[in-house]
Amino acid sequence: MTVVDAHNHIYPAKIAERAVDNVGDFYRLKMFGGGTTDDLLSIRERNGITHNIIHSVALSAERVVSINNFIAQSITDEPTFIGFATMHQDFEDIEGEVERCIGLGLKGFKLHPDSQLVNLDDPRLMRLYEATEGRLPLFLHVGDYRYDYSHPKRLKELLHTFPRLVINAAHFGGWSVPDLGVESLADENCFVDVSSSMMNLGNSRSRELIEIYGFDRVMFGSDYPMWNPADDLDRLKSLGFTQSELERILHRNAERYLQMDIG
Repeated sequence: MTVVDAHNHIYPAKIAERAVDNVGDFYRLKMFGGGTTDDLLSIRERNGITHNIIHSVALSAERVVSINNFIAQSITDEPTFIGFATMHQDFEDIEGEVERCIGLGLKGFKLHPDSQLVNLDDPRLMRLYEATEGRLPLFLHVGDYRYDYSHPKRLKELLHTFPRLVINAAHFGGWSVPDLGVESLADENCFVDVSSSMMNLGNSRSRELIEIYGFDRVMFGSDYPMWNPADDLDRLKSLGFTQSELERILHRNAERYLQMDIG
C-alpha cells in the first residue's frame, strides 16, 4: 500500500545536527532522527512508508530562498519526496517567490507561526494567502499551550476570510491543545494530520479525534525528526480502523490535499 508521511522536516547535512538540536530545545525534548535526507530514507526503508512531504522553516526572511532551493534539490534527488516551500512574514517579494517555487516543482508552503514569531492572521501574511488561494495547499503548524501565534481560533477566522485556501492544520489542529483545535476546527473546511499527538493522547482519544474530524480529512504524519515514523504508523494501525479508512488516512487524503496522484 502507498503510505504518505505528510509531515517531515529535513535540513542540509552540514547544518542538520544544529538544526535538530534547536528544534529539540524549542520543544524541550530529545529528538529521534538526524534530520538529513539520508537518515530519513534509511528509516523509511524499514517502516513501509513510501512517500514523504518534506519542508523546513525560515526563521528569517534572508533564509527563504536558500531553504526553498534546498527543498527543490531534495525532490529532484529523491522522486518520492514531495516538497513544500517556506515563507517568512518579512520576505519582500512574496508573490515572486510563490511563482518561482511553482517553477521549481514545489507543491505548497509551510508556516510555523510559533517559531517564526508571527500570528497566523498577521497582515504581512495576507499576501501569501492571496497568492496561494485556489492554487497551492498550505501546511500550518497550529496550536501551542505556550503561545497565541498559532491558536486554532486564528485559523478558523483565516478559513472564513480565504474560503478557497487548502490547509493542513497539523497536530490535530492544536499541538498540545487538541481540545481547542476541535472546538475551532471540527466543522471547518481543512485537513488535519496526526503528527506529534498520538503518543500523548493515547489510543482511545486518538481514535476519537480522527472520528470527529472524519476519515476524509485526516492524514498520517510523523513530524520526523522529532519522532520515529514507524512508531506512529504502528499506533495508527492499532486503532482498529477498516482497510478503507486506513487507506484514506495513509494516502488518499494526502492525494486530495495535494491534488495529485501519488502512487
